[in-house]
Amino acid sequence: MENEANRARSRLGFHYFPDTDHYAVSDLQRWLPELVAMNVSWLVLKAPKERAIPESFISTLVKNRIEPVLQFDLSLMEPPNPGELSSLLAAYANWGVHAVSFFDRPNSHAAWKPSQWALLDLVEQFLDRFIPYAGLALKSRMVPIFPTLEPGGNYWDTAFLRTAMESLTRRKQEMILQTMILSAYAWTGGHCLNWGAGGPDRWPLAKPYQNDGDSEDQRGFRIFDWYNAITKAVTGKIYPMILFQSGFGSEPVADGASSDKPSGEQINEAVIELINNRECHDPDHPDQLLKPLPSNVIASCFWLLADDQAEEPNQHAWFGADGTTSALVDLLKKNSSTEARVESPAQPDMTPVESVQDTVFASDDIGEAKTVPHPIEHYLLLPTYEWGIAEWHLDVIRPFIKKHRPTVGFSIEEAALAQRVTVIGSPKIISEDELDVLRNAGAMVERINGDGISIATKLAER
Repeated sequence: MENEANRARSRLGFHYFPDTDHYAVSDLQRWLPELVAMNVSWLVLKAPKERAIPESFISTLVKNRIEPVLQFDLSLMEPPNPGELSSLLAAYANWGVHAVSFFDRPNSHAAWKPSQWALLDLVEQFLDRFIPYAGLALKSRMVPIFPTLEPGGNYWDTAFLRTAMESLTRRKQEMILQTMILSAYAWTGGHCLNWGAGGPDRWPLAKPYQNDGDSEDQRGFRIFDWYNAITKAVTGKIYPMILFQSGFGSEPVADGASSDKPSGEQINEAVIELINNRECHDPDHPDQLLKPLPSNVIASCFWLLADDQAEEPNQHAWFGADGTTSALVDLLKKNSSTEARVESPAQPDMTPVESVQDTVFASDDIGEAKTVPHPIEHYLLLPTYEWGIAEWHLDVIRPFIKKHRPTVGFSIEEAALAQRVTVIGSPKIISEDELDVLRNAGAMVERINGDGISIATKLAER
């Protein structure tokens, strides 16, 4: 039998469980043989911010050539200090994790407080949160994933993505732009699998927030065609991309309901063919052939491997809580060309494997000497007091923010990720010892002190 270290890597992935309660050795013993037998190479894991997924779980997946993709579903309303995750990310990186995502659907109204959503420059607000986390991932030698956007969304996803890419370019976030992975919800949106194929070049009349039936758009499985066109236009680059919830419909048909639409299994079977780089017939239009996934799609992850927490059986779980399995499980096992030997969870040593990091980092850029430790170009560090934040500080910095577009925050740990730090406040508020931490991290530090008028004057001169 072939050793798992030699098992061919596929683009097939799954979302694991929709919770964080299935990371025990017994769970590995239950699910690892199934994953290997189906030739699954990617597993999306919900990552709690309070504790680590056990090392034995992570390292056993890695040893069996299954790439863990971590999802920290952090709040955009009140995100935690990135420094709180530094030890977790360092541990995960040591265990072999390479890809990490921190936020979900920042173009959705539900992700923000009403007061935040009402402000101008929502994309800039998002990037002010995203960049420090992406920088922390890079510093831990992990690859940040640009968050999944809601197809369409309250803030149109293609407009959001274009503005974000333009802003990252303007902010000179070179390391993030060079290394990050894009993500997309590859939902069907109730359309056929070929909906929107060809992107904006084929559908130039597509308009945001409109669904007049005259044009197809990005709200379908071929969403990657649209995102590829945007990044190519803005940066000249097509990014590696992970598809989440592939083939999942936005309005699933209830059990027992009649529908003229193909079943979920028919759609997923077609997606499997596309993942395997084979043309197949469109389940909605059997006379039409579907093109395989483009080469920059490195993973396509189905929703959902299993779910035993729901009050009623989850119709989208490939392994039902009642012991039933999707017919596609047997199909995947039959199609797998490997006689898999599963490495025991009791032996969690690391075997080097081809990884996301190999995909997005050039081999000669991996050395420490070539790692860029300052993914934030400019950070404006503001003081905090026991009673809160000074309103007059917020007033005097507004012209400076509009002019220089720095990342704004209150954290020494975040500021240490910046090439340049402008500090507002006296040594009594932000000490020289704290600034030495920034200098030792390689940042250029400038302190601006005084009353409101003098600070405003000094900032205006910058």
